[in-house]
Amino acid sequence: MEKNLLIGFGNRLKKLRKEKGLTQQNMADMMGITMRNYQRYEYGDINVPATTLNFFADYFGVTADYLLGREQ
Repeated sequence: MEKNLLIGFGNRLKKLRKEKGLTQQNMADMMGITMRNYQRYEYGDINVPATTLNFFADYFGVTADYLLGREQ
């Protein structure tokens, strides 16, 4: 179940990133992390810290519940 949650999160994150016309490298640079680390979020490979979840929600103008698949 956790893996499905992470994959769903990653899919929504990727969709939002592409809607803004950004690359994974753009996002990584903005966050001060490696592109590989950012990719792990989109691929659902790692759990997302609360501070990072908050950053994504604020940056993309969505709720954390949306990113987590709890609302459409």
